[in-house]
Amino acid sequence: MALPSTIYKTTIQLADIDRGRYETLQATVAQHPSETQERLVARLLASAVFNEDDLTFTKGLCATDEPDLWVKGGDGRVRLWVEVGLPDAERIVKASRHAERVALLACGRALQSWQQQHLPKLANIPNLTVIGIDPVFLAGLVQRLERFITWSITITEGICYLTIGEETLETEIRELG
Repeated sequence: MALPSTIYKTTIQLADIDRGRYETLQATVAQHPSETQERLVARLLASAVFNEDDLTFTKGLCATDEPDLWVKGGDGRVRLWVEVGLPDAERIVKASRHAERVALLACGRALQSWQQQHLPKLANIPNLTVIGIDPVFLAGLVQRLERFITWSITITEGICYLTIGEETLETEIRELG
């Protein structure tokens, strides 16, 4: 018997001062049995960092031909393709050919070696943005993970301030490459 997904209810108050976006993001997100909690919180963070109208979670790990999040136009074309983690460079190259824009929230234990191996292959893709997130920051989010997630995120001058209850964590949102 297959293990069931774990369901999380999320509310994120977003104040992205750098981009002038102020939103309340609400979603019900499923954590696939093979997905780590670190990847789950990275997907939630990506939904805030790359937030724009009509950004939605996809089937994720269940659909290998879809990103973690995307914006699709009325004609079915992918306007924004958002990946989380450390995908193979070929996957990102392929996505850049089929989507207007591609964004990657690069995170994981092997981030440094991934950068050395894959970033040179991605350097000449004009419609790609790669953001790196500090693994210590993600670990802090995992330690505070609950089934009902309420975050307040402020992004200003390239710094993300994430408040959970009375505690605020911060990290730099840095573009890699």
